[in-house]
Amino acid sequence: MSNVLVLAEIHEDKDLTKPSIQVLKTARYLADQTKGNLIAALIGSGLNTEKAKEQFGQCGVDKAVLIDDALLENYNPDIYTKLFIKIIKDQNPDFIFGINSLIGMDLFSAASFHTNGGLAMDCTEVHLDGSTLNVSRTMYSNKIIVKVKFNDHFKPKLATFRPNTLIPKEILPKTTEIISEKVTIDQSSVKQKIKEVVKSQSKEVSLTEAGIIISGGRAMGNWDNYKILFETAEVLGGAAVGASRAAVDSGYAPHSMQVGQTGKTVSPKLYIACGISGAIQHFAGMGSSKVIVAINKDPNAPIFKKCDYGIVDDLFKVVPVLKQELKKLLGKENGLPV
Repeated sequence: MSNVLVLAEIHEDKDLTKPSIQVLKTARYLADQTKGNLIAALIGSGLNTEKAKEQFGQCGVDKAVLIDDALLENYNPDIYTKLFIKIIKDQNPDFIFGINSLIGMDLFSAASFHTNGGLAMDCTEVHLDGSTLNVSRTMYSNKIIVKVKFNDHFKPKLATFRPNTLIPKEILPKTTEIISEKVTIDQSSVKQKIKEVVKSQSKEVSLTEAGIIISGGRAMGNWDNYKILFETAEVLGGAAVGASRAAVDSGYAPHSMQVGQTGKTVSPKLYIACGISGAIQHFAGMGSSKVIVAINKDPNAPIFKKCDYGIVDDLFKVVPVLKQELKKLLGKENGLPV
């Protein structure tokens, strides 16, 4: 019997993020294989216990540990690490899973150090061979796939997963036991202080959760031209808009939109690259997309060697036509719902 602990993440409205649901349901299936329990951990401020109980139940969670404190409103690695390690020691899981988000990458590295557990990050697949945990991850800008087998003699085994890569099987809902913990935090022991958090006013769909992403490169020319990408994303519904490093470095788009090795790693069902040459660094962040469409007027652009569909033409001619055709296809030409 192997117990699985999943560090869940939530939106500002306290709903579980899509990647968290994917990891939780995948973990439920693995726990069933060993007749073990699935435990969820949630750390934050102003948590909605009833919402958490319902959503964790839909993911098949047996027990959820909630740590709620006003000091946890903003992520502080010093505080969060102490709390995460405490949960791990209290629950003593065999496997610990999370999302390869900024928080996940930070906490799981620390957890591996403090527990002396094996760690694989940015994984795209997972399965059990008996009691042996096996994961897959890409390396060298998605050029190779590495199969990682954890040593059965060491515990715990930790892994973070790239958003939107896991395809969970159907699981049966459960009645989740909620354990609410109030932890007294010794402020004098906290070495890092959060003085101010400046939040983006943007309401666009999160890049790491979007099923469809349309990105613009240096060829966009300026920020105003991204309007055509946002309009197309709106037609698609639930789509996000990204940018290449070249566009960000040129000041055309904020770093929060950057996709690539030094930006966000995404795995949407559809990735539309507009005016992006397709450098290795960019491909490292979106190479695991299910379908890649490239629009570039340079027929020799590297992106055409990596895409599923390519259009050799000026993006400013193609994207407006694409938007109109999508409106027709989706029934939005006259403002009708899809």
